[in-house]
Amino acid sequence: MMKRAQQSARETKQEAKDASKAKSGLFASCSFSSLGLDTKLSDQLKERMGFEAPTLVQAQAIPVILSGRDVLVNAPTGTGKTIAYLAPLIHHLQGHSPKVDRSHGTFALVIVPTRELCLQVYETLEKLLHRFHWIVPGYVMGGEKKAKEKARLRKGISILIATPGRLLDHLKNTASFVHKNLRWVIFDEADSILELGYGKEIEQIIKLLGSGQNEQGEEDDIVPKGIQKQNLLLSATLNDKVNDLAKLSLDDPVMIGLDNTKLQQNLSIESPAAPDSDAEDMVIHVNKSANPLSEDYGIPSQLVQRYLRVPCGARLVALLSVLKNLFEREASQKVVVFFSTRDAVDFHYSLLSEFQWPPNSETEEEGTKELFLKCKTFRLHGSMEQEDRRSAFGTFKTEKQAVLLSTDVAARGLDFPKVRCIIQYDCPGEATEYVHRVGRTARIGEKGEALLFLQPIEIDYLKELKKHGASLTEYPLMKVLDKFPIPGNMPRIKKVLSLESHPWVISLQRALESLTYAEPKMKSLAKNAFVSWVRGYAAHKGELKSIFVVKKLHLGHVAKSFALREQPSLVGKSHHKETMKRKRDERQKGQQGKKRKKMSGTGNRSTQKT
Repeated sequence: MMKRAQQSARETKQEAKDASKAKSGLFASCSFSSLGLDTKLSDQLKERMGFEAPTLVQAQAIPVILSGRDVLVNAPTGTGKTIAYLAPLIHHLQGHSPKVDRSHGTFALVIVPTRELCLQVYETLEKLLHRFHWIVPGYVMGGEKKAKEKARLRKGISILIATPGRLLDHLKNTASFVHKNLRWVIFDEADSILELGYGKEIEQIIKLLGSGQNEQGEEDDIVPKGIQKQNLLLSATLNDKVNDLAKLSLDDPVMIGLDNTKLQQNLSIESPAAPDSDAEDMVIHVNKSANPLSEDYGIPSQLVQRYLRVPCGARLVALLSVLKNLFEREASQKVVVFFSTRDAVDFHYSLLSEFQWPPNSETEEEGTKELFLKCKTFRLHGSMEQEDRRSAFGTFKTEKQAVLLSTDVAARGLDFPKVRCIIQYDCPGEATEYVHRVGRTARIGEKGEALLFLQPIEIDYLKELKKHGASLTEYPLMKVLDKFPIPGNMPRIKKVLSLESHPWVISLQRALESLTYAEPKMKSLAKNAFVSWVRGYAAHKGELKSIFVVKKLHLGHVAKSFALREQPSLVGKSHHKETMKRKRDERQKGQQGKKRKKMSGTGNRSTQKT
């Protein structure tokens, strides 16, 4: 016991040292006021927000943004990019003459990809504006009532946070939306905005907002005619889609977040030859052959990255075992688990909310039943009602001990305090998405852990991640399984040869299947999750298509990973029907092709005869 206590103390000391080291490499040795920010605003950042000093990214970005230049910020997740652009906006608006009033309309526009990020940025903005009550914050996003949003826009919003679709709707249809004094347009999580398919909406938004200058110069404008609009673009990753948005929106930007060496390796920025040339001439070139360092792809250096090699049929048991081990190791923590589909989130949420252990518990009192995981479980995905999404997002942030099951809707920009572990149960569609998912932990210098589930047939995915600077070590899953007590009716095995034959895995799998088949609703959720998972697996694109091959899957083992004893027959029939239809169509096309050849041959012979 003494040895264990001493070892635990040593580990805690080492963790504190590592965290201190990570933080010292993240923060700058200066104050917010020394960057040129207003004294009251600097005090607000320290007293209300708890920021003693700016991060390195903030120290680089704030003075440049204050100067009025367009900026492209490429920095790891969790480095304080939101404060980096909000603080300069507030600095300018609080000192504006004449004094800013809500009747003047919108001065700054922040465009974000998701509703949850919209709310998060709004909450941060509200805290920063505590001493500047005359600057009015607001947001518009999908899922909210448009009539209420129109009423708020009519009254006036100084700094507006918006999702692209709803913003475009108001720009086109809300006559009372005043934006003639617009000075700043910020694209937060720019790569995500484009990856989610908002490219056309962004083009229309930029067109509707007009050129880079305030050209109207009407009598009631408080922004003088000819004042240049300032555009900011922030992203944790750089790709061709970000390049397209940069060409569209930025004019001779300053690059923040990469040093000159990395910049030359991965990007080259061409500025216009003449000062009066068009902004469209500026291009950011992404060098795809370069092998960027992990920082370039936004992976915090203090993040511990591991993978689990798990056969498909044992995936569910492995997930529950890892979660149980995490919460027994450290009760007060939060974990986020990412799934590829909404149906998978719903099934696992129901399962974790109801699954009790041991399964044959003799406790009769409802209040004393023990759940397998002794923590609160939340879910988050795009098909949930807006109020449920808001509630799950808000409550999970405030909980001390909880697990959140989510699709990639939670992967971008969201800051969940004290999330210690990210589990990617389903691999992301792109290697860049891996970065955004793991970025929910190890934020602002805190320690964190990221776990990636891989089947043996998917192990080449590690090579794909390594191309982008992400190196993972193997997680000791068998050691974790050996910690759990073996149920009394299970034989003790001296040496377990495979994961599937481990007594704990066998007993837990049986209990999970019993629960699924005991409740029709649970079985229905499992079937739906199975169907959508297989379809999602077949939808991998590009280089990943050769790694995630649906034909290599054993569908019976996939069914087992959803606590089903057999592959759902409905899926088998529909898959068989689709295959037969495809073959029939191919035969018909082949026969039609032969007929055409015959017809053309006959035509040629008749021509020769004449």
